[in-house]
Amino acid sequence: MDELHRVTPEEYKHQEKTPLTVVLDDIRSMNNVGSIFRTCDGLAIEQIYLCGITACPPNKEISKTALGATETVEWHYFEDVAEAVKNLQENGYKVYMVEQTDRSVMLQDFHIPQDQKIAIVLGNEVFGVSDKLLDLVDGAIEIPQYGVKHSFNVSIAGGITIWEIFKQIKFK
Repeated sequence: MDELHRVTPEEYKHQEKTPLTVVLDDIRSMNNVGSIFRTCDGLAIEQIYLCGITACPPNKEISKTALGATETVEWHYFEDVAEAVKNLQENGYKVYMVEQTDRSVMLQDFHIPQDQKIAIVLGNEVFGVSDKLLDLVDGAIEIPQYGVKHSFNVSIAGGITIWEIFKQIKFK
C-alpha cells in the first residue's frame, strides 16, 4: 500500500471529501450496497444515505464487496427515502434521481452549478427510484444506453454517475 500512496483509514476520515451524497432507495442486494460503498470510498464521497429496505453495516454480505469501505465512508439510515431527500434539501443540497423519466437530463448534458452541494438517488434493482420522489427531487439524470437492455445494474449506474459528477467537481 505504501507504494500505491494510499491513505490510512484514519487519514481518510480527516481528508477533504467530494461534496456528493449518494442515497440508496430500497436496494435489496447487499452486494450492490457494498459495491457502492467501495466506489464512494475510492472517490472520497462525502456520505451515503441508506433508506428503506437497504441493509446497513455491519453486515457480512455487504462486507464481501465493500472490503472495508463501510469503516471509512460516513453513512446514515433513514426509514423513509422522502425524509432523506427533504433532509438533504433543507441542508442546501440539490437532489437528483438517476432514473429514466420524461424530464430526465442525459448524464453528458448534466452540469453542476458552481459551489452547489449535490445528492443523487439510486433506486431499487427492479422498481427503480420510488415514485413518491418524482415531484420531490430537483431533477432526474439518465445514463444514455444504446443496447437492447434498458437499464444498468444499480452499482454500475451508481459508479458511472458518481464518476461523472466527481470529474465535474474535481477537474473543473
